[in-house]
Amino acid sequence: MAKFSGNEIPPSINFLGSGTSIVGEIKSNGDFRIDGNLEGSINSKGKIVIGQSGKVDGEIECQNADISGEIKAKVIVHELLTLKATAILTGDIFTSKLAIEPGAIFTGSCNMSEIPGHNKRDVAKKAETTALNETVKAN
Repeated sequence: MAKFSGNEIPPSINFLGSGTSIVGEIKSNGDFRIDGNLEGSINSKGKIVIGQSGKVDGEIECQNADISGEIKAKVIVHELLTLKATAILTGDIFTSKLAIEPGAIFTGSCNMSEIPGHNKRDVAKKAETTALNETVKAN
């Protein structure tokens, strides 16, 4: 368990309950569990858990994810993506590690070598653009 000094605030655990729907964009520094419906995107610096009753139509980006529900989305997981036996995922996956339990259904493509925004080429382009912007500002 992580220890925090008096000045640090531990990341929160967030929840979208069954029977609740959100249309829009969710950004979270902590973990997030979805048992309701999300139409839109979710971006978390922590772990995202999609429960059996959870549904997402849009885009998911996080560090780790456990999916048991129904997903129609582009899924970007920087570390480990686990598709549980009840998961139904339709879309494109970008991840470093993938675990699929027997019974899970996955239709789409999977890329385990290039995570958007985090591969060497994208990072180099971003650094180049930042340097160019700084040069323009200086002149």
